[in-house]
This record gives sequence, structure tokens and C-alpha cells, in this order.
Amino acid sequence: MSDDTVNIGLIGFGTIGSGVVEIFNKNTPIIEGKVKKKVNLKKIVDLDIKTDRGVEVNPDVLSTDVTDILDDPEIDIVIELIGGYQPALSFIINAMNKGKHVITANKALLAKHWEEIIENSQKNRVRICFEASVGGGIPILKPLNESLAANNIQSIYGIINGTANYILTKMAEEGRDFDEVLREAQLKGYAEQDPTFDIEGHDTAQKLIILTILGFGIYVDQEKFHVEGINRLTLEDIEFAKRELNCCIKLLAISRISNGELEVRVHPTLVNEDHLLSSVNDVFNGIYIEGDVVGPVMMYGQGAGMMPTASAVVGDCIDLIEDMDKKVTYGPVKSNFTKIKDINEIKSKYYIRLTVIDKPGVLHEISGILSDWDISLESVNQKIQGENKVIPIFMVTHKSLERNLREALAKINELDIVKDDETIFIRLL
Repeated sequence: MSDDTVNIGLIGFGTIGSGVVEIFNKNTPIIEGKVKKKVNLKKIVDLDIKTDRGVEVNPDVLSTDVTDILDDPEIDIVIELIGGYQPALSFIINAMNKGKHVITANKALLAKHWEEIIENSQKNRVRICFEASVGGGIPILKPLNESLAANNIQSIYGIINGTANYILTKMAEEGRDFDEVLREAQLKGYAEQDPTFDIEGHDTAQKLIILTILGFGIYVDQEKFHVEGINRLTLEDIEFAKRELNCCIKLLAISRISNGELEVRVHPTLVNEDHLLSSVNDVFNGIYIEGDVVGPVMMYGQGAGMMPTASAVVGDCIDLIEDMDKKVTYGPVKSNFTKIKDINEIKSKYYIRLTVIDKPGVLHEISGILSDWDISLESVNQKIQGENKVIPIFMVTHKSLERNLREALAKINELDIVKDDETIFIRLL
């Protein structure tokens, strides 16, 4: 970096990359006014440099050769927006080894290779910035690392997948089935043609790993915590939650301290309608944090999309340029938590849906098994459709140990009167 110019290289000229270019085209005078330096997007690399992205760009800036960025000693900052694990990881490590700072929106890569990336950042005395990796345009990672740094964080609850949130919102508001709303989300571009990653909770889990690192100082591999999606939820569950419990169902990312232990989990959760998170609807994201000093704080906004995510990327550029001379890097992960609380050891109130044959003694038999496992019921609802008809039973428990609930439901599902493939339970926040 010269005294008055910062050169930037962009790897990946897709949707988000196009948004980054558009922001530089539109707001470079504002950016330069903030950082008091000339900011130059010197090179853009992508395998496809022929397709029109709808943004103005000098053809001389475009290249298909990544070494035009990595081997250029004048480039100070590398923005990686190609996604995936490889070659993204190799590009980031290579850039760091050559003394370049890195910005990425690659949540999957950070979640899987955090320790290697941070180790190389430390070794090379360069920064890695990744605000866009969680919550799109919502500023959350820098607040956690800086603005809330005086707090002992108690809990983080996040609605951080717009696809899942859109589906659950439309089911609740319009009374439509999961599959119908999913098809609509795909047509609108809110869901991928293969939506597995979103609806089964994996995208949320990757973002939760990053939030947990910054909130609690511990890296937790996804295989070490419970991840559950929304694909088994039905319209009956959502309507019962709203009608009987004054709750909505949200796919929550949860990291929280419980009796001195750390819980990390992703699953559908019943959220009371008076909680701030219940108002986070459609494709929007919301992250609710509780600190021991500040109390509750919630960040809300667009969690994905070209311009919100590009906004976070360029925001990282500004932050990095302003602090570049300080050589600030994230420290190694340090934490008081040596292990994560097993999902079986948590305590919660639970909503349970069972599908059974309606005959005398069914409810007595089921409640007896629950009682054997020290689970008491707060309420029971069932549809009366005549003897020997298949009906759903809806139950809400008092606070119980999850291990006991799972054992009890395993016994209940062995009964001839129960359709075990339709049994579901949801935790209450």
C-alpha cells in the first residue's frame, strides 16, 4: 500500500461480487472521504468474464487468472466471493502468505477451517474480515467483537436463514402447506432448487459456529452439536402453536450459557408472540443477544441478497483500510468452555404431536409412559373423530430433561396404536 492509495483485488464476479462493484462505482467518493485514501478496485478475477453483470467495469480490470491478484505486490486487500471450500481456502491462505488482508463472505469455509485461517492470519500479521458471512447486511460480527466486548455474553438466539423463515412465515400467515410454500420460495429465488442445506438447518449451523466463536470464544465443529431442520413441520403444528400457545415456530440458532455450561444447537423452536424474535418474518433475519451488562440487544435486517451482502463486504473494506496500519488480527480461540452440553442434557418445555388410533385408553397409556420418565403434562388436546380413526394428539409438557423425553417417546412409538413416523416434538424458548 502506498501512502495514499489502497488497491483491492476481487475474486468472484457473481451476484455478490457484482454488488460490490456497483457500490464502488456508485460510492467511491464517499468511501474515500471516510478512509482519507484513494481506493482502487484494481483487478476482478472470475472464470467467466464475458457475461454481462449489469454493472459498468473497465475490461482491462477483468481477468481469468487468479495470480493476477495473488502475485501482484501492489494489491493490499483480497476479497474472496467464490464460495465453497476449494479453491477458496487455497486462495485465502496464499493471499495471507503474501501479506495481503482478506475479506470473505464464505461462512462454510470459516465454519470448517476457522483455526487454519486464523493461524495463518496471526502468522502473517494480516487481518481476516467476514461481516457478510452471517446475517448478510446486518452488522453483527463487529458489534460482538468490539461494541459488546465489555460484556460477558449470556445467550445468542438467531433467525439467520431467510429461506426457512420465509416458509414458516407463509405457512403461518396464509395457512398453506410446507411443500406448496417451498415451491413458491424456489420460484421467487428465495430457495435453491435443492433446498436441503437451508431447510435441514446446515446453513444456520455454519453461521452459528461463527457467532459462537465471537460470542463465547470457542470453536465448535458442526458434528459436535445438534442440528435439526424444518422439513418435518406441518401446518397443524404451526396452527396449534398460534391458536393454543400464542407462539410462532422459528428455526433458531442458539448459543447460551446454562448452569455454567454452553449449549449450542439449531432446531425449530416455539417462540412466544411477545418476544422480539417473533416479529422477524419473511426473508428477514434477526439476532437477539443478551449480555450481562448491556442486557438484551437485537439486530434486524436483510440477511441475504446482492446489495445487503455487498454492503457488508464493502463495510469490511472501509474498516480494514482505516485500521490496516495497526495490523489488528483475531486472537486464538480462548474459552472457559471445554465441551458443549449434550442435547440430551438440556431441560425445556416441549410441544409433542403424536398420531394415534382413537380408541379407549390411548391417552391413559401414553401419559403413563411419560409419567414413568418423570415427564408431566401441562396440556393435552386431541381431535375427536370416532373410534378407530387415526387422529393427532397435541401435548405440552412442563420443563423436562430431553433424555427422558426421547426415551419416553421411543417407548410410546413402540405401541401398536401410534404411527411412529409422524411423532414430532418441538422445544419452547
